[in-house]
Amino acid sequence: MTTPITLVEAVNQALHYEMSHDKEVIVLGEDVGKNGGVFRATVGLYDKFPQRVLDTPLAESMIAGLSIGMSVQGLKPVAEFQFEGFIYPAFNQIISHASRMRNRSRGRMHCPIVFRAPFGGGIHAPEHHSESPEALFAHIPGLRVVIPSSPAKAYGLLLAAIRDPDPVIFFEPKRIYRKIKQVVPDHGKALPLDKAFVLKPGQDVTVISWGALVYETLDSAKRLQEENISAEVIDLATIKPIDKQTIFESVRKTGRVVIVHEAIKTCGVGAEIAALISENCFHDLTAPIIRVTGYDIIVPYAQLEQQSMPTVEKITSAVKQTMGLL
Repeated sequence: MTTPITLVEAVNQALHYEMSHDKEVIVLGEDVGKNGGVFRATVGLYDKFPQRVLDTPLAESMIAGLSIGMSVQGLKPVAEFQFEGFIYPAFNQIISHASRMRNRSRGRMHCPIVFRAPFGGGIHAPEHHSESPEALFAHIPGLRVVIPSSPAKAYGLLLAAIRDPDPVIFFEPKRIYRKIKQVVPDHGKALPLDKAFVLKPGQDVTVISWGALVYETLDSAKRLQEENISAEVIDLATIKPIDKQTIFESVRKTGRVVIVHEAIKTCGVGAEIAALISENCFHDLTAPIIRVTGYDIIVPYAQLEQQSMPTVEKITSAVKQTMGLL
């Protein structure tokens, strides 16, 4: 394909590819069939694979439980939750069963499931439609958590997630579902899981982010470059397990770190990254680590939503602070 596509179209392209090449892949969820999903991520799948695209009731716990049953019998379900905030009723099934199946069966059984959900704020939707709960799942042994930041990454990482033998939480940043376009060849090549991506090399400060905020981070890096501050931008991509090597190599080069995420600060993934850097690169640091995050509040309604999220200005200010310029 030579026509640029959006992130949500890249998700659809990956699903089409994998369902065409692996008859064990099943797609299920609320309105994923004839309707094509609330964000149209599954459009066209039902027409092509009518026996393998299942519309479910509004019952997230059932969606997760059904997926677990399918997976231990050799199928590869890709389950969609309409919004990330709707995944909470499925929490028990995901944590108590999917994440533990390999350990519980001493390796005899596993759960090749992808739990997909639109993720994060920025579309002026209410709570349960705008949340960033990646840290909840990152805390659970047996789960992998992945957040793509571009159409190419959505395609390659979703292929890798479907092919993984264990459960993957795949959060798709809905704010950039249709904001960014790229040419994404439909070649079936997966991107590596558990690998962070250096989007922009730099020498003065390491800025780590993921999901939609990668773009604010890159915009901030451009502004800083005009002031002769060289920021290295890392897209974490796989939230758990964290690619320590890429982060540590960057920190040992720059000596300064800013971590940017949309989720609330307390017990967020940024805190884990900061702890890892402090434990392993303390003597390489020349300034304290700074986190730019959402506030410790429920996601506000539209009028105040933007004020609650990290911005280019907030990121730029944090970098200057760690550089000792503020």
